[in-house]
Amino acid sequence: MPPVRTRIAPSPTGDPHLGTAYIALFNRCFAHRHGGSFILRIEDTDRERSSAQSEDKILKALRWLSLDWDEGPGRDGGKGPYRQSERSAIYSDHIRILLEKSLAFPCFCDEKRLAELRREQMRLKRQPGYDGHCLNLSADEVARRIESGERHVIRLRVPREGECVFEDLLRGEIRIQWSQVDMPVLIKSDGLPTYHFANVVDDHLMEVSHVIRGEEWISSVPKHVLLYESFGWDRPVFCHMPLLRNPDKSKLSKRRNPTSIGYYQATGYLPEALINYLGTMGWSMPDGEEKFSLADMEARFELERVSLGGPIFDREKLDWLNGRYLREDLDDAEFARRFAEWAFRPELIGKMAPLVRQRTSRFSDVTSLAGYFLQGELSVSADDFAHKQLDQEACRRILLYSLWTLEASPDWNRDAIEARLQELATRMDYKIRNFLFPLFVAITGKPVSLSVFDSISVLGLDLTRARLRAAIESLGGISGKQQKILEKEFKTL
Repeated sequence: MPPVRTRIAPSPTGDPHLGTAYIALFNRCFAHRHGGSFILRIEDTDRERSSAQSEDKILKALRWLSLDWDEGPGRDGGKGPYRQSERSAIYSDHIRILLEKSLAFPCFCDEKRLAELRREQMRLKRQPGYDGHCLNLSADEVARRIESGERHVIRLRVPREGECVFEDLLRGEIRIQWSQVDMPVLIKSDGLPTYHFANVVDDHLMEVSHVIRGEEWISSVPKHVLLYESFGWDRPVFCHMPLLRNPDKSKLSKRRNPTSIGYYQATGYLPEALINYLGTMGWSMPDGEEKFSLADMEARFELERVSLGGPIFDREKLDWLNGRYLREDLDDAEFARRFAEWAFRPELIGKMAPLVRQRTSRFSDVTSLAGYFLQGELSVSADDFAHKQLDQEACRRILLYSLWTLEASPDWNRDAIEARLQELATRMDYKIRNFLFPLFVAITGKPVSLSVFDSISVLGLDLTRARLRAAIESLGGISGKQQKILEKEFKTL
């Protein structure tokens, strides 16, 4: 039996997500339970959204959770490079093989044609997807258009009849009609591979034996199976984990729950408690014990014990478990050390210092001035937003539109935040003083405090998002119907 090799392949396009840690945990435990290797691969072929800063956050978050990798960036196992942006030559060689076998083809359809095609398919209530328009172009025409520099992508040929049959370790046999499978783009017009192509090539060359990922990828398996068959490669074992859910059974998302690992680190959760809690998501120890270490989980882990019922991520349960770690695993000295390590983070104190230094006479002043930097979500009520010029509906709109503006901001620094919020205030036709009032209350807990622009910059998007959403809820929240109306209004600003 070949050695067990698993992988996690995050995209460095944002903050590290709880879902990434959840899948990484189960991949690592399965590999180590069977004496195998856990691989970290960075899928950074999205030039516009990928960043070195995001990659650095991912690496630090995984290390904070003790989810170290056996192979990957900084740990060469002989199968690298481990960043897809450094593997372009490999993808070029392999796409050439498919083109020579006529298993892939150039597609010259532009975005306008594809959009019109989709609209027509939706109108006729047909399965949306590529219609094979460029599938049968002659070799001469293809060569002429490529030589002329016409933009194009490379797509995979997909059968239109029959079905794809594959086994899932948790779900058994799965059948999907080929007519339901689109002809995916393998190489984008910029020459970089898509997820589907790079994923299969890399998994094969890195000898990944088990592909353990979220269930949202089940519909993509036929495309991957077809690629394995096109190259004449053996398939790995597929295993699709259930998605993390909110208490109301909806998919875990940043709109309903903090999803960034950074949020849990910033608000004072212990990494061993968070990783323990993620381990209970759809899995349990044989003895039913809910508190266990990563080493214990690795020693006793079996994928067959994973339940397909959507695991509920409940922060109240996480708080309970984190409390057990604080009380049961830390003595007074260790509690003090870990608290000081969290509270007096050099990077946080360094950002706070220039904001409070000119306003203090004694160090004891810092607590009243800047204590909110060391809190998670603040305790605010609707009464805190009472204002002569703004009613509760106006406060809710300002908070929600500010949140959406900040989430879309490509730059997270004080000047960029101020510029975007000043512009939003102008578009909403508010004087900046009135506009900032609900933001002060939501972000700092007070109507007057240190600069709210500086505060948002220091807190970061994770905590800012959580505080704005908590403030909106304290004002009565926003229904799904209201949100749709506000989304349309926001787009017109």
